This record gives sequence, C-alpha cells and structure tokens, in this order.
Amino acid sequence: MHKMINTARWIAPLALAAAFALASASATCLPDGVQASGAAYRICMPDSGKWNGSLLIFAHGYVATTEPLGIPEDQLVLPDGTSIPTLINSLGVAFAVSGYSVNGLAILQGISDSADLVNIFTNTEGQPQKVFIGGPSEGGLVTALSVERYPGIYDGGLAACGPIGDFPAEINYLGNFRVVFDYFFPNVIPGSPISIPSDVMDNWDTVYLPQIEAAVNANPAATQQLLSVTGAAVGSDPSTILATIENVLWYSVFSTNDAEAKLGGQPFDNSKKIYSGSSNDFLLNLLVPRFTADSQAVAAMKANYNTTGLLTRPLVTMHTLLDPIIPYWHEPLYTLKTISTGSSQERISIPIQSYGHCNFNEAQTLVAFLALVLKAGGPPPSGLDQVLSNDQIRQQFRSLSETLQR
Repeated sequence: MHKMINTARWIAPLALAAAFALASASATCLPDGVQASGAAYRICMPDSGKWNGSLLIFAHGYVATTEPLGIPEDQLVLPDGTSIPTLINSLGVAFAVSGYSVNGLAILQGISDSADLVNIFTNTEGQPQKVFIGGPSEGGLVTALSVERYPGIYDGGLAACGPIGDFPAEINYLGNFRVVFDYFFPNVIPGSPISIPSDVMDNWDTVYLPQIEAAVNANPAATQQLLSVTGAAVGSDPSTILATIENVLWYSVFSTNDAEAKLGGQPFDNSKKIYSGSSNDFLLNLLVPRFTADSQAVAAMKANYNTTGLLTRPLVTMHTLLDPIIPYWHEPLYTLKTISTGSSQERISIPIQSYGHCNFNEAQTLVAFLALVLKAGGPPPSGLDQVLSNDQIRQQFRSLSETLQR
C-alpha cells in the first residue's frame, strides 16, 4: 500500500508474513518474469532440499495508479529490512507474487494474475502439493474471491483485513467519510467525493495533508462529530485521530477516479443515507450533497467484486477490531454469507484486539497461517521452533491457539 501517512502504512501489505522472522535464513529468487497479461512476477524458493511442497501465492495490497506498474518492492520488506520471500522460504514454503497488470482497483487482475502464476510456478518448479493464497487489504478480497471461485487451484486462503463482507458498502464508507468531512471542513480538499482533480493527488503530501491537519487541529468539536457520524475507528492514543482521518481520506482521494473508470460508472451512493451522530443531524442531512450510483457500476460490483460466502476450501480471515480503513464489520457480514450458503465450517475468523489497518503482530499472524495449513491438511512449516524461541511470541502464540480451540 502506498502513500499512507502514519507508521502503520507498511503493516497491511506485510501482515501475512509478519510471523516468519528468521534472520539467518536465505532464499533463492529466480529472475523476474512477465506474465501473458504483462504483469511482472517473482518466484522465490527455499534452500535446496528444504521445500516442503507448499506454495504461497502472495496477493499484494492496493497500489495507487500514480505509481509505476511492477512488483511493489516496498510491500516485500519488513520495517527492519527483512525480506518477506526469505521469511516465507524459511518455513520450507515456496513464495510467488504477481505485480498485477494494473494498479488501483486491481481485484479482477489480481485474481487472474495470481491463478496464472500457479501455472507458471508448476511449469518452472514442479507441481506443488498444496497451494495457498493470502494477502492483506485489497489482497484480502483477491484471496477470498480466489478461494471461492477456484477451489481446483487453491487448497485454502488467508484473507487479512479485506473488504470481504460487502464491497459496495466499503465504497460507500469511503465516500460517506469524504462527504461528511467536506461538510465539517469545507474547501479543504478541492473537487467532490466523486470527482478528484489531478492536482489533489499530485500535491497530496505537500499541500493537502498539511491543510487537513491544520483544519482538524483547529476544530476539535467538528473532528469528534466527523468520527461520530462516520463511525471511523480510532485508538486510545490521540494521535490515531489524525491518522484515521488522513488515511481514510487518502483512499477516498486516490481510488475514486480509478474506481469509476474500472467499474464503468460512478459507484458511490448516499441518496438514501440518513446521517446521525452530529450536534445537528437535521442540518447535516439537509446540506450534505447527495449522489446516486450509476446502475452499470452497481451491476459490476455485484457481479464481479462481491463475495458469495460459498466455500469448498478453507478460508482463514483475520481483522483488527479497530480498522479505520476497512472496518471490522466486514467480518460478521461475511460470516452471515457463509452461514446462508451452509459453508461456515470452512471458515476460521480471527479477530485482533488492536487499532490500525491490518495491525497484526508475529504471534497473531503465525496462528492464522498455521490454522490455514492445519485446516487444509498441509505439511506443517519448518523452523517453527526458531520462530517461537522468543518468550513473548511463544506466550502470545499459546494464548491465541488456546482461544481458537475453544
């Protein structure tokens, strides 16, 4: 994920691999290749003789259309500089990642490019015994849809903090946040919730972030009403208030024009939305601009971007309870889908008690990955004794494991 403005910006793309910190291990990455779609890809293998037959396809998170195409290198490195392919390979698991053939709203391309990468891997390295897919944020939805649609390709998936419950509702959440922000802080961001001037994206960091920060700090009452009306999550640290506002607005700004182009119409709809939580809800509902989604965009979202909850392979989902960007309410919505399709037995949901978008620690991620491997009947990863050598991680791992067994 790019252009995030707080220290959690690296967490989402790296969450899947955060548990696998084996500093002494090594990996061998083949020269990058190019898929038929034009997407760059990379395959990294464990040391000779140490591959356990499992393959992890990593579905990366959102990359803004303002960024160049290619494998997002910043999403493959932990904050301490440790390589994620090296970490995955340390467990005896092969690693492969596609850069996707497009940036921005790349869910459909992520699904097709990831599936194609399985074939490429098989042709170059041999048939894997187990194929897993996992990813955070946008990659979480790529993962969930891939497991639902391609049970013949994937043996299971780990979808972290993705908009898996209701994709149109996520679009509306971001749009509503911008609408309400503009109401309380008019003229801070040019354009409208459905039309973003290029100047705003080009000068986001240098011009508009400082303006947002100044406006928020100057009007605490309006800030609290913004959060109350939108329901955007914040943590106990006061600094998370500004982080939430700036991060949600970043997604609204950088995804809006691209989403309209990819979906064939304007997808945001607040035509019937009743806002509440301000000091004067009547005035708020009277004055906020109203938008109606184009029917073509609604149809595209329903047909191509919404999960069904029909699972024939295991899907582990993990989500922070206080996620300001992709709210936790996606998890219970997806739970209802799996119940309605009679496939809830294939789902393992792991709620995480923390603030932030995909803000997972080592023990939490390790439990999620092992839950997937065991549920799918795969070989246990190697090197777990080294991962669990840290007393704190071992204690957290034991506690989370016991929780899942209840």
